[in-house]
Amino acid sequence: MLIDNDVLIDAGTGIGDLELADLDSIRHVFLTHAHLDHVAGLPMLVDRVFDANFTEPLTVYAREETLRAVQAHLFNGVIWPDFTKLPSAENPMLRYRFCSPGDTIRIGHRDFYAVDVMHSVPSLGYTVQNSGGAFAVSGDTKSNETLWPVLNSCPDLRVLVIEVSFPDEMERLASESGHYCPRTLTRDLKRLRHNPEIWLTGMKPGEEAAILRQVIKAAPDRNIQMLSRGTVLTV
Repeated sequence: MLIDNDVLIDAGTGIGDLELADLDSIRHVFLTHAHLDHVAGLPMLVDRVFDANFTEPLTVYAREETLRAVQAHLFNGVIWPDFTKLPSAENPMLRYRFCSPGDTIRIGHRDFYAVDVMHSVPSLGYTVQNSGGAFAVSGDTKSNETLWPVLNSCPDLRVLVIEVSFPDEMERLASESGHYCPRTLTRDLKRLRHNPEIWLTGMKPGEEAAILRQVIKAAPDRNIQMLSRGTVLTV
């Protein structure tokens, strides 16, 4: 997700949907976790924006476990150059910043708040607050006790982007792999005291229509839509 023109939440293959000119202004990336579908585009992004005469580095924010994985398995000098040492170790183009659950990071007029969620690896969701309201991104998660109190504490929550990866027929697989299915998601939605736009994402390819149908049937009182490429959300 591209926030305004300078911040990404996650950096998967969706980066390929952006124009090259769109990439040039990105200087902040918030990662939810280290799985490949959330970080695969990051090396190409850094390569694109790299400039030996840069004025502002690219900063990647994530849990310590996530950044350690990115450093060890992507920017390790084998899979991809270590841009934390280029053009020099004293003045690198790529910088890491640990972001733990409960941390708030302000970038311009926006506050990014990190939320612990329940996935198969250490993961974060984020709320983003500006003067116009708040929106939230769950990242990958299954049923949890941490996200919903945070969402309820946002009185002006306008948009919730939340993953639901498998249909109800695959509920066991969803739980074992750390994902929602429609049944578990809509059970948790009953805990949400606000009525934001709800955008579903992360759906198993080929199962999107079935998953959307199951979620809407189980939560007919909610404003639920499927997130797709090119969708623009305004807060």
